[in-house]
Amino acid sequence: MTPQAEDRPGLINARPVRHPGRWVAVVVIAVLVAMMISSFVTNDKWNWSYTFQIMVQKPVIQGVYVGTILGTVIAMAVGIVLGIILAIMRMSNNFVLRGVSFAYTAFFRSIPRYVLLSLFAVGIGYLYNTFQIGVPFTSIHFFTLDYQAYSSTVWIGGLALGLSEAAYMAEIARAGILSVDKGQAEAAQAIGMSPGKTMRRIVLPQAMRVIVPPTGNETIAMVKDTSLFIAAQITLELYYQATLFGSRTFQVMSGLMAATLWYLILCSVLMVGQSYLEKYFGRGFGAPSAKAQQKLQQVAADH
Repeated sequence: MTPQAEDRPGLINARPVRHPGRWVAVVVIAVLVAMMISSFVTNDKWNWSYTFQIMVQKPVIQGVYVGTILGTVIAMAVGIVLGIILAIMRMSNNFVLRGVSFAYTAFFRSIPRYVLLSLFAVGIGYLYNTFQIGVPFTSIHFFTLDYQAYSSTVWIGGLALGLSEAAYMAEIARAGILSVDKGQAEAAQAIGMSPGKTMRRIVLPQAMRVIVPPTGNETIAMVKDTSLFIAAQITLELYYQATLFGSRTFQVMSGLMAATLWYLILCSVLMVGQSYLEKYFGRGFGAPSAKAQQKLQQVAADH
C-alpha cells in the first residue's frame, strides 16, 4: 500500500444540514395562499364575472392600446433618446453642456409626474393658446401650433412623462457608458473612428449590458405611470375607463381588478422581453451559458 493511500481519510458519513425554518416559511406561505384563494372563491363581492366583462369592453381596450401602450411608447422613446443625449452632454468637457444637463436632470427629478402632467395640460394651456416658432420680437413666424387642441391628448401626456423619464435615463445611460473601459474608445479612435461613430459602434453596444436592466424597470414603471394621465384630463386610458365602468354600476372592486389584471398582463409581457434582452446583450460576460458550455465540450471532444 502506497503512503498516499494510507493518508486518505475513510468514508465520510456526512449528514445534510437541517433547515426547519424553511419548512416553517413554506407552511406559512401555503396557508396565506389558501386563505387568498378561499376569499376569491367564496366572497361574492369580488364578482369576477363582471370583472372579466369590464376587461373586454371597447373603451377599456382602447384605453389599453391608446392611453397605456401608446403613451408608454411615446414617453420611453422621448426619454431614451433625450436621456442618452443628456448623458453625453454630462460627460462633455464643455462646462455649459455639463451645466445644462445637470440643471435639466435636477429639475425634472424634483417634480412629481402628476404635477408635471397638470402643468403641461392646464398650466401651459392657460399661458399659451398657440406656440409659434420664428424670429423673436418680430411678426415673422415659420410654424404655429394650436396647443389647446393637443393639451389633453396622449401625445402631450407622453411628452410630459418622456421629459421626466429623460432625467432618469440620463443617469442610467451615463452609468452604462462609464462602465465601458476607456481603452475601447481609445482603440477605436486610434484606427480613425470619429467620436460619434465610436460612441455608436463601440461604446453604446457594450454599455447596453448595464443599461438594459434598469431601462426595462423604467419601462414597466412607465406602464403604471400612465394611470396618472387623468391629471392631464386624458380620459382614454386604462385605469380611468376600467374604474368608470365599476363606479357606474357600483361595482368598484370589479373595475379596480379589471385594471389590475390588465396591468399584470402588460407588465408580465415586458418582464419576459426584458429577460431576453438581458441575455442578448449579456453575451460574452460572466459564466458561459449551458448551450455555450455544451458547444465547448463538443469542440474539445472533437480535438
